[in-house]
Amino acid sequence: MLIRHAVLQDGTFVNLRIDGGSVAAMGTELPARPGETVIDARGGALLPGLHDHHLHLLALATSLESLRCGPPQVSTAEELRHRLAERSRATAGEQDQDWIRGIGYHESVAGEIDRRWLDRVVPSRPVRIQHRSGRLWVINSRGLERLCSPTAAATMAQAPQSEELATGRIFDADSWLRERLGGHPPSLGHASAVLASHGITGVTDASARNTRCDYEHFAEVAARDGLLQRLVVMGDASLDAVAPTEHVRRGPTKIYLRESALPVAEQLFATITHSHAAGRTVAIHCVTETEVVFAAAAIAEAGCQPGDRIEHASVAPPDVVALLAGQGLTVVTQPNFIRERGDAYLADVLARERPWLYRGRGFLDAGIRLAAGTDAPLGDPNPWLAMQAAVDRRTLNGRMLGEDESLSPEEALSLFSGDPLAPGRGANRIAPGSTADFCVLDRPWSAARENLAATRVSATVQGGRLVWQG
Repeated sequence: MLIRHAVLQDGTFVNLRIDGGSVAAMGTELPARPGETVIDARGGALLPGLHDHHLHLLALATSLESLRCGPPQVSTAEELRHRLAERSRATAGEQDQDWIRGIGYHESVAGEIDRRWLDRVVPSRPVRIQHRSGRLWVINSRGLERLCSPTAAATMAQAPQSEELATGRIFDADSWLRERLGGHPPSLGHASAVLASHGITGVTDASARNTRCDYEHFAEVAARDGLLQRLVVMGDASLDAVAPTEHVRRGPTKIYLRESALPVAEQLFATITHSHAAGRTVAIHCVTETEVVFAAAAIAEAGCQPGDRIEHASVAPPDVVALLAGQGLTVVTQPNFIRERGDAYLADVLARERPWLYRGRGFLDAGIRLAAGTDAPLGDPNPWLAMQAAVDRRTLNGRMLGEDESLSPEEALSLFSGDPLAPGRGANRIAPGSTADFCVLDRPWSAARENLAATRVSATVQGGRLVWQG
């Protein structure tokens, strides 16, 4: 493959030849060979392929077939009622018993909706709506009847509490839902193509519930060319002994902390110690200040390994930043939430905490290795929107949130680069011999950096294969 008329990030014009999955040659004069695939970049930037360091692949695949029920697509109760009723009418008939599945709900739309609220809107179809936090499902009466019927799939997962079934507001029940619903994992083809269209050549699935079975499923899909990205899979201790494949590797042990139900310190310490002994780092989900401090203390006790990371670090005042820097921890953040949820943060988060939300500059200035993911489907999977939010720190309504945390466009781009098993340690380079994972933009970097959100990818190359072309 030959990429012609491209511009590197430093403004150098270049032609680049790919052979066997790596860069074979670079120069200003590289004539095309007979039968060689040629991509004309037309003066667009040639960049290393992007890596989303934190998303949820199966959930993203499912979400693309789901109804959006929260901001920015839905902002009021009337809009939500209209969308649900419209979906019910559009799929009526032979599919009357099929689920209506919604995602991304937030209380700013219609408050704390429950089964009775949903019953009034869609009384005859099973409905389940996921809160944007990922923890809460709201299910109507028809849906609960389906899930609790004697004919539903048998389950070993713990059933929801009786009060949750009474309201239809069910927390932390993904395993129960998955087992009661039965069925097969969603196809990853559409989700993978969407990611490729944004220039993403690698992703890290950060789902805490991933087991060896999930890893083997991903490896099987990748083996039959069902994935256009290289994949790192986080998960539990059952991944300790899995073998890497050409496109799928084992990632850190994922530990999910929740301030309302923190484990005893010795338990967390034991999990970290076991992970390190198995040759794995840890990635600890922390969205509150208390969770970050608790996690950092446990890692300090166990001993920090290079690559140990805090996911989100959503609220990080100066003393927390100093604690993370002192431990040598990496932070994987989600600047897209400033854009997507910033207006709600300005309304709901205490004023004294707002400067410390999803920080950028503060982490880098403290010497903390920093990378980013979109948390898709909980966030928009377009990394260019996340990069722009890291630069301008503006909400969807154009309001500023944490102006002092702004990054340069180059720093924002590097958040989605680097070694996925050692994020935040520098961007990938384009040089002879390097892996041929690239994205070609529709404009040179000098123009793209002025408005990252408007940037479009014209071609994506992964492992020397053209996997997407716009």
